[in-house]
Amino acid sequence: MLSFIEVRFVDIVDIVLSAYIMYMLYKLIKGTMAASIIMSILAFLALWIVVRALNMSMLSAVMGSFVNIGLLALIVIFQQEIRTFLAMISTKHSFLRRFGLDKLEVQQDDASNSPFVSSIVKSCVSMSASHTGALIVIAREVGLKDYVATGDEMNAQFSQQLIETVFFKNTPLHDGAMIVDRKRIIAAGCILPVSQSMDIPKNHGLRHRSALGITEVTDAVSVVVSEETGTISVFDRGKHHPMSSAIELGEYLEKI
Repeated sequence: MLSFIEVRFVDIVDIVLSAYIMYMLYKLIKGTMAASIIMSILAFLALWIVVRALNMSMLSAVMGSFVNIGLLALIVIFQQEIRTFLAMISTKHSFLRRFGLDKLEVQQDDASNSPFVSSIVKSCVSMSASHTGALIVIAREVGLKDYVATGDEMNAQFSQQLIETVFFKNTPLHDGAMIVDRKRIIAAGCILPVSQSMDIPKNHGLRHRSALGITEVTDAVSVVVSEETGTISVFDRGKHHPMSSAIELGEYLEKI
C-alpha cells in the first residue's frame, strides 16, 4: 500500500514538473519566430505520419532522413532559445522569484539601492526631457562579459553626470548600450542581441529591440529612453514595461 502511494506521488510530481517546464518553454517562444518554426515542424511530422500510413515508400524515406537528423537540427535552430531557457532556470533570483523568496533580499537591500536608483531615475528624466536616446543594462546573476567585450570598458563609478555624458548625441558611445554591474559602469557602446519578438510595438526601433533582446537571453534589466518620443521604458525578462512617471520608474527599480 505504501509503495502504491509513493508511486502515485512520484507520478504527480512528474506531471507537475513536466507541465511547468512546458509552460516555461511556451512563455519563452510566445510571440517569436520560434513559435512559427515549431508549427511548421509539427506540420511536417503530421505529413510524414500520413505518408507512412499510405505506404509511400520513396517519399517516406526522404522525409524520414530529415526526421533522423531532427534533434541536431533543432539544437542549431533553437540555440538562442535553449540558452535563454537554461539562463532562466540556472539563476538564483529566477528560482527565488518563482517562490516569492526574493522579497526578503529586496527588503534588506532597499536602503543601499536608493542612491543608485536615484541616479538612474534622474538621468533618465533629464535625457527624456531633451529627447536623448539611452539604453542602460543592469546585470543581475548572469554574466554579461560577452557583451561588455563588444564595447569600450570603463569600470567607472556610477553617476548621473557620467550617464548623461556617455549618451550625449555628439559622443562616440551614445548609440550603444551602457552595462552596469554591482552599481558600477562596466562598459559603454556595447552591442546587444536584437529581439525578433512580434509583440514589441511597431514604433519601437533598434534600441528598444536590443533592450528586449538582452532580457530574453539573460536575467538583466534594461532601461530605455526613446530619442523620438522621450518616453522611458523598462524591459525585464522579455517583458516591456512603459514608465508613466519618475516615481513609477524608481519604484520598479527599487523592487527588482
